[in-house]
Amino acid sequence: MADPITILLIDDHRVVREGVRAFLATQPDLLVVGEADGGEAGVRLAAQLVPDVALVDLMMPGMDGVETTRQIKRASPRTQVVVLTSYHSDEHIFPVLRAGALSYVLKDVGVDALADAIRKAVGGEAVLHPRVAARVIHELQGNSQHPPNAFAELSERELGVLRLVAQGLSNADIAGRLVLSEKTVKGHVSNILSKLHVADRTQAAVYAWREGVVRRDGG
Repeated sequence: MADPITILLIDDHRVVREGVRAFLATQPDLLVVGEADGGEAGVRLAAQLVPDVALVDLMMPGMDGVETTRQIKRASPRTQVVVLTSYHSDEHIFPVLRAGALSYVLKDVGVDALADAIRKAVGGEAVLHPRVAARVIHELQGNSQHPPNAFAELSERELGVLRLVAQGLSNADIAGRLVLSEKTVKGHVSNILSKLHVADRTQAAVYAWREGVVRRDGG
């Protein structure tokens, strides 16, 4: 049996931490290894425990979720940050995504969906609440910083991978479709993000759809 996914909870509300911990305890592949009631303590624990995933509240006294995320990624780069919050306005979403958060889910999320977001985070798969995804799309549609020929730097293989990413396929699914190793696909995705100057595969997918890369290929 594979080792469980290790999780650090960072939230200043004890009842939230207790509720999340109680649910995660019912999942045999998920293990809470630490809890913190604030950002400073959370960063220290992240450095000590090096968890797979940190569930981070956004609005906390002292160090907020944005700075907490930034410092966690500095202290433990392998730790994926999943923001768990009640807020979904632009001034909350974009700063924390830029700080290094992979996923952004709201506290009204179903328990199964939360567990799914944690599992996907370990594989580098971003999960955005639909309201948050809509904000990201709106931002990208109004963002003119990308040159019109941004895709010119991509190889044919990278374009093929991007099209499949935009269709929602995971790295494992893409590997099976293109008869590549999952590690190779991961390398292609990393190159795509770098060349398109986007933070994660969700932004790359939205950008590809917006620019017609998927539709031009008929799917």
